[in-house]
Amino acid sequence: MKWYSHEAETILQELDTSRIHGLSEAQAQQRLAEFGSNELAKEEREPAWKMLLKSFKEPLIIILLIAIGLALASAAYDFFVSGDSGHAMASVYEAIAIVLIVIINSGLTFHQTRTAQKSLDALSDMRQHYMKILRDNNWTSVAANHLVPGDIVSVKSGDFIEGDLRWLKTSELQINESHLTGESDAIQKNTVSLPEDTELADRTNMGYSGSMVVNGNGIGVVVATGMATELGKISGLMQQVDDQKTPIEKSVHGLSKKLMIIAAVIIAVTIGYDLVKQLIQVGSISMDSFGGISATAIAIAVASIPDAMPVVLSTVLTIGAKMMASQKGLVKSLSSVETLGSTTYIASDKTGTLTKNEMAVTRFLANGQVYNVEGNGYTPIGDFIRDDGTPSDSKDYQRFLEVAVLNNEAEIKPDTKQNWRPFGNPTDVSLVVLGAKDNVKRDVLLEDKGDRDIDIVRILPFDSTRKMMTVVIKENGRYYSLTKGAPDVIKPLTKSALIDGQPVPIASVAANIEKTMLAFAKDALRTISITQREICKEDALNASSAELERELTFLGLVGIIDPPREEVKASVRKLTQASVNVVMITGDHAMTAKAIAKQLGIIDSDDARVITGRDLEEMDDQQLADVVLDTRVYARVTPEHKQRIIKQLQAHEQVVGMTGDGINDAPALKAADIGIAMGINGTEVTKDAADLILLDDKFTTIEKSVESGRTIFANILNFMRHELTTNVAEVLSLLLGVFLITSSIGNITEVTPTLTALMVLWVNMISDSLPSFALGYDEAESDVMQQRPRDTKQSILANGMLRRVLFRGGVMGAMVFLAFIWAASQGYTVAQSQTIAFLTLVFGQLWHVYDARSVNTLFDRNPFSNSRLTLAVGFAATSSILVTLMPFFNNVMGTAPLTMTMYVLIILISAVPTFVISGIKKFMGRNRTESVAVTQAN
Repeated sequence: MKWYSHEAETILQELDTSRIHGLSEAQAQQRLAEFGSNELAKEEREPAWKMLLKSFKEPLIIILLIAIGLALASAAYDFFVSGDSGHAMASVYEAIAIVLIVIINSGLTFHQTRTAQKSLDALSDMRQHYMKILRDNNWTSVAANHLVPGDIVSVKSGDFIEGDLRWLKTSELQINESHLTGESDAIQKNTVSLPEDTELADRTNMGYSGSMVVNGNGIGVVVATGMATELGKISGLMQQVDDQKTPIEKSVHGLSKKLMIIAAVIIAVTIGYDLVKQLIQVGSISMDSFGGISATAIAIAVASIPDAMPVVLSTVLTIGAKMMASQKGLVKSLSSVETLGSTTYIASDKTGTLTKNEMAVTRFLANGQVYNVEGNGYTPIGDFIRDDGTPSDSKDYQRFLEVAVLNNEAEIKPDTKQNWRPFGNPTDVSLVVLGAKDNVKRDVLLEDKGDRDIDIVRILPFDSTRKMMTVVIKENGRYYSLTKGAPDVIKPLTKSALIDGQPVPIASVAANIEKTMLAFAKDALRTISITQREICKEDALNASSAELERELTFLGLVGIIDPPREEVKASVRKLTQASVNVVMITGDHAMTAKAIAKQLGIIDSDDARVITGRDLEEMDDQQLADVVLDTRVYARVTPEHKQRIIKQLQAHEQVVGMTGDGINDAPALKAADIGIAMGINGTEVTKDAADLILLDDKFTTIEKSVESGRTIFANILNFMRHELTTNVAEVLSLLLGVFLITSSIGNITEVTPTLTALMVLWVNMISDSLPSFALGYDEAESDVMQQRPRDTKQSILANGMLRRVLFRGGVMGAMVFLAFIWAASQGYTVAQSQTIAFLTLVFGQLWHVYDARSVNTLFDRNPFSNSRLTLAVGFAATSSILVTLMPFFNNVMGTAPLTMTMYVLIILISAVPTFVISGIKKFMGRNRTESVAVTQAN
């Protein structure tokens, strides 16, 4: 039922309730059972055990689980069949090591997700609200969640509205519904029924759950509770939206699947080739030879998978999350850290996000002159600057300010933190702040100073019919009526204007007033006229509003707006330079939205397109798709419209971030690739829907987060470049052994692997992953905010990365294999030969990490600029040498001590490929640059 389109009597009958007696307690309990608690349905969070098990489904983890199975099978055979306990324990150690890797991978991701959830829970506002209701003919206070349809509710200034209401009685009732409508100004409420096609923002006879009473009082009947409210419908929209996979999740998942397939094929081919080779050479397959084959298969399985990738990826994202947290951005999931770096559109609500949600006077006309008002928010500090640049004189606007604050019942007060808090109608508050900036204050004016005595005689409150408010004062024995209101209403009632302290005919200044009004309207300023009239004592005491509000003297005109946040314009400019499009999507009026958008630089022309909610209703999806990429301002839109805009942008393969603070923003936040909520002024529903919460409510934090996201992704690419190069080297060195060693060489046989599985694990988890962790702390290599967002459709291996990984990994792998063959041919033992190959790989990739941290060459970055990387490389190098010297690791990993000369040779020779390749690339790049310069010069 459209409650706003019916008369109050019809609604009371429909709800079977009484305006005089309210519901009975029995009726209330029955309806509570029928309709349920007045609460929003909460999405059930995934149980912790499910979150943990989910990580075991990842493709990379599956391959590791297969490797664990092979290791355990090999150990079982050695224990119970061959009796080789030494080899069996080696297999057990391998299985334990791989299990630990799996646990670390899954545990770290689980821990980070749970930590973010706990941080979010800490932000939740758990206050229980109460409402004054009429039951059994008595007014009583009940918890808001016990409200039911049919309850008669009484509200006053400062109350929250819980449940949707149809107003039965109002007295200067004004409601702030910005959380639903996007309009920052309070809405005057009444009891008049409205047409059925009235939009939500214009339903002046309704009160909606989550709104706040800012002025007056009223009585209403509850027509909807819980999920049936407008707020509940929005919550329902959110639950219909599937969670979006972030770009990094899509990229890594796709790469993981490819790596799993490649690893499975390599393992199968290797085992098959070894078995065929055994049959050809020996004529049969012994279990001992199968043990050697399985050892190689396990090593290749481990080498094929970047075991550390989930751990390092989680760590790098955690570093990014901490970086964002230091900049007042709380991420709820690690994958969201990088998403902002690939964002192409930031769609933002206006009220409270791009603007302050604080009505303020920014310009005024007094004494025939226009003044610009400086200052921020409710803080009563700021100068008045004349439009013509000449010095201002307070006597020119003194009377105008006095009348503005006397015809007023609002006030501002400092809280314990010395922040100024408003009390009363937002428009009146803006006038109080204006006066206070020139030290004109109502309470001071009303003090008896002897030489000037001002008293309030009568107050005729503002009402929606007159659109004016009048206060009668007695000043030093003379009486004045002070009237303010809408200029179009005041204009025909005005007789004169005050210029230089003297009244002049209104006709002589009408043109200037009209010109100023048009200028204010163009800037989307809401205008209020300030007037006065000297009256006699009789009229002061007894005259009606119609008798008082005529033959007025015009004192001035104020222009009021919810001002943009000071820092937003610079952030919009930086985002635009970074090829990130900023779009305003608001429930406010088109003219206001357009003016604010132009001030912030979102649009640069008065001719820029603004699409309204009505326009969207008339557009089909194709029509919207044709204009959505070029439209920067949407006004008067509903939550459904916001979702539709987001989906159309995503249909164009755009990565969309949506910001907001109101409940009406929540569905769009959840539909977006990354939802961004305000942490201070944002509603709990909005925070729950978001991926990133701005703890300082500053749009600037989004800009910083975009930069952080891009830096993080660059570091992820560096890590992937390094990690995959090492994996290629490991796999190639093992495969070369399988396919090229067809007979015994020295002490090694044709089934002896180049590296043991535990050596490969050591490289992946210690000497490879620790430096990779440190890469997460690298600063951006170039000005990332001058680049375009990355194309999320591209593979991580695009733009030459695959070629670079294969080439460098191939060279490193060949070098490891040659070191192994050389050692075997020189008569070294199996353990020594494998140790030489192991250290060649370790130091090869430790030198390579400095090359991997640059998209160009290692000569383009200061090797010591990242102190964490220096420490990680030093630790990895030292510990890798120690595991070849310590008996325990000799037994577990199969390493063996070497001579000091051999250690030095390995360290130096391992550096050759990286320095040679980087040097050649640097030289060729320089020649290419010089060639281009010469061509351009000619």
